[in-house]
Amino acid sequence: MTTADLARLSINQETIKQWSLPELAEGCVKAGIGKVGLWRAPVQAYGVGRTARLLADAGLTVTSLCRGGFFTALDPAERARALDDNRAAIDEAAALSTDTLVLVSGGLPPGSRDLTGARERVAEALAVLAPYAAERGVRLAIEPLHPMYASDRCVVSTLAQALDLAERFPAEQVGVVVDTYHLWWDDRAPAQIARAGRGGRIHSFQLADWITPLPAGVLLGRGQLGDGSVDFRAFRREVESAGFDGPIEVEIFNEALWARDGAEVLAEVAERYVQHAC
Repeated sequence: MTTADLARLSINQETIKQWSLPELAEGCVKAGIGKVGLWRAPVQAYGVGRTARLLADAGLTVTSLCRGGFFTALDPAERARALDDNRAAIDEAAALSTDTLVLVSGGLPPGSRDLTGARERVAEALAVLAPYAAERGVRLAIEPLHPMYASDRCVVSTLAQALDLAERFPAEQVGVVVDTYHLWWDDRAPAQIARAGRGGRIHSFQLADWITPLPAGVLLGRGQLGDGSVDFRAFRREVESAGFDGPIEVEIFNEALWARDGAEVLAEVAERYVQHAC
């Protein structure tokens, strides 16, 4: 494994959640990994400015900030609060010098079965936020989540649905996330990746495996690369054929990984990335 092998690898903060931000920075530098993806809650706890300085001093690039979104509420006051929170998320992304804010759109409001209406409220929020983000050098990246999350977390379930929303706006303002965990099952994904590439809308590429049986907490069911069903090399060929040459972010939510030594997990992630995705 060489430095060149790891040149595009980004470690998402949640993959080694047991580490503090200083530990993450130190560990990545020692491992020769120059990129990280961040989550808002731990960054806010440490301090946005403080995080920016820590990572800049370590020479690390922030590839994305997660997450904004949750736009689907019916109550106008709730929607206004969501817009305010997303403006804050955009400001945080800009302060961290990342150009990508990942969006999880939100699920159905309680008692609602109107998926079409919920998706349209996502579009309405994007219309407000996209110009605000563009002024700050931040792109909004819509992440489609596996359909099992449609009711409570994300009414955008396929890459086609994400692109239908993104394409209402300039590509430099709104694009999509290609996340293998959420898209591996969809035989239409390759064609939609090509569509996204033609429009310059692949703003983030994330890796995690789909393992079975799923753990009791499905949200924490992402597996280490190579432990499940995903063909990572095929996904990488598809996104690169579509013109994507950006960072490749490993984002795994898994309690078994979080219970282990962080340095051991980081080394294993790097090894599995080279073994299965290079």
